[in-house]
Amino acid sequence: MEGDKSASRYNLIYMALFLFTGAFVFAFSFIVGKSYEAILRNTVVSMLSAGTVLFMIRDAMGRGPEGFSYDNYYRKIRFIVVFAGMVVLSCVLSLVPNEFWPYMSLFVILALFSNSEIGMIAGISFTTISVMLEKNGGFGELFMYVLAGAVAIALFRDLKENTAIGLPVFISLLMQAVLIIAYNVLFQNRTFSINILILPILNLMLNLIILLVFLNMFGVYVIRKSNDMYMEINDVSYPLLVSLKEKDKDEYFRAIHTGYLAERIALGLGFNDRAVKACAYYHRIGVLDGGLKWSDVEHYYVDNNFPIEAVEFLHEYIEPPKGCVKSKEALAVQLSETVIASIMYLIKQNKDAKIDYDKLIDNLFDKKEASGELKDYAVTFMEYDRMRAILKKEKLYYDFLR
Repeated sequence: MEGDKSASRYNLIYMALFLFTGAFVFAFSFIVGKSYEAILRNTVVSMLSAGTVLFMIRDAMGRGPEGFSYDNYYRKIRFIVVFAGMVVLSCVLSLVPNEFWPYMSLFVILALFSNSEIGMIAGISFTTISVMLEKNGGFGELFMYVLAGAVAIALFRDLKENTAIGLPVFISLLMQAVLIIAYNVLFQNRTFSINILILPILNLMLNLIILLVFLNMFGVYVIRKSNDMYMEINDVSYPLLVSLKEKDKDEYFRAIHTGYLAERIALGLGFNDRAVKACAYYHRIGVLDGGLKWSDVEHYYVDNNFPIEAVEFLHEYIEPPKGCVKSKEALAVQLSETVIASIMYLIKQNKDAKIDYDKLIDNLFDKKEASGELKDYAVTFMEYDRMRAILKKEKLYYDFLR
């Protein structure tokens, strides 16, 4: 019910953005004295462009967190604010020389607040609006900024906390400089001189400032915040885990021990160990209210601001997509949980039971392999054997379960 209300609210917001785009471009075209034909053209094109971008947003929303980059599925208001601001800015930029437009960095902002595809189409749309509103706009500057924007989006599409941005920034600015000079010489037929470098230099400086400021803020408030969130939710004293402990101690300890083993496997095979550990901890959090389906538990992850990758793993683990290959991370959690559940069951039956951990693990692995279940996972036999070896090394930990 809550999800339906949220979807309806965003539908109204997107409709308002669609109408706002058409109305603002219409009014601006009229104010700057465009002909009636140009006003009609600008309004129709801007509304078609906005409609396409907003349709892509709604389509991405239908695919859940996987449809967006980073945590944008849960922070859609960021793109909405940027989109509205870009409607105004794209009109205003038509009043300044096109060599000064900072669209290269604006493409990056649009992409990082949605996803690469949406950012690209949105950037093209706003650049087109600026070109249409220019006094003598042409396809030359559209080509220049679209190509520069595409390169920048490709370079910044996979930012992480330890990503070095120096080289991507340099390449983006170099591409922008080459395109601006080529535009002046090839499209404008201007003779190369020091004078035609003044606006391009100012353009590069403006783009550099916008990129550095935005990427720094994005790193602090989006990427690093996600990493800090892992530290919180993977703490055994996190309120959600404490609630599970109060509700069912067996489930709590099962989650904690599964998390430990899954993390060991993830570290050994180079997975995202924090996301895997979170998946192991919280995939049965529905025990709190008796619902273990994705629709029953999704609100726990949304309300507690889980990082996007952790939510993706949880979604896959709880409700695997039909016909799709499952990740090796999901297999790591499942194997860890199966080993822990088996050992806890045997200990519960007889606390002093002598358990051959190697044999138990081999039996579980061989059974899974013989059943053909491995065909459902994107895992190699080498990785599978490595998982087996890692679990066998934890004999001292298994004795701790008694």
